Amino acid sequence: MWLTGVLGRRLSVSELAWLENAVEDIVARGSEPDVLSRYLALASRHMPRAPLAPSQFECQQADEVLRGWNPERWSLLDTVRVGLVLALDPRQPVSATNAIEECFRYADVGELVALYRSLALLPSPERFAWRAGEGCRSSMRAVFEAVACDSPLAFSLFDDVAWRQMVIKALFVEAPLWRVFGLDRRLDSELARMALDLCDERRSAGRPVRHELWLVLGRFGGERGRAALERELDVADVTSRRAAAIGLARASELDTLRRRRASEHDPLVLAAMDAALAGRTNSESFCDLDPTSSNPRQQS
Repeated sequence: MWLTGVLGRRLSVSELAWLENAVEDIVARGSEPDVLSRYLALASRHMPRAPLAPSQFECQQADEVLRGWNPERWSLLDTVRVGLVLALDPRQPVSATNAIEECFRYADVGELVALYRSLALLPSPERFAWRAGEGCRSSMRAVFEAVACDSPLAFSLFDDVAWRQMVIKALFVEAPLWRVFGLDRRLDSELARMALDLCDERRSAGRPVRHELWLVLGRFGGERGRAALERELDVADVTSRRAAAIGLARASELDTLRRRRASEHDPLVLAAMDAALAGRTNSESFCDLDPTSSNPRQQS
């Protein structure tokens, strides 16, 4: 198992011994109401909170285990807690589901993040569709991102209405939208309209437009989208202009992009324009605009 391997390379002998004992107890008694929740809470006393910091190869392995899973931003404690959830007996889906739902009732924020991150890795994750929706309605950004980002859960479970709501909320809470797996495959005209409405609202209020909004248009923004993107190329913020350049290419407005390139002088914007004209336009291209990313996953 991927989790076992990465933890084995990072935890101390005593930490691994605690984890092994906890897993054995969960395997034996996991159907009892408070066993899993107790170990999720105790894990914070025995495990480091340091970043997991998976290598690029380990991230590629994770994506091979489950397409769209990227543990780049997990901590060691997150990883241990997910391992504890996965220790539940898959041959007893009803009792396992009940045990997980019991954990959700009393979890703190850190435990919630780990619980939501575990859902996509469990057998038959569709049984947690409602729970995933609850996570996306959370006012806690970390919890929202545990569902929306670096996981195929939302892509595989959400209908079009829930998907659009999640994407627009990501813009509101400033979650990294490029990390939403499958985004490029679920763009549509209604989502583009919602994003452009948000753009107009922010501009009317004299507020900047979040640069990742331009990911949402694709080829569905029409003339309204083209005009909004061109206007963004005139703002002072370089990140916003780089994003707008990519957005024009994603909208297949290549002639417009070439015309704007002829009068552009900023080297970073020019580089973004050239990359976009060369075809680097999928949502992963926005990872270059995100200073927090060191191991970008492949997008589909």
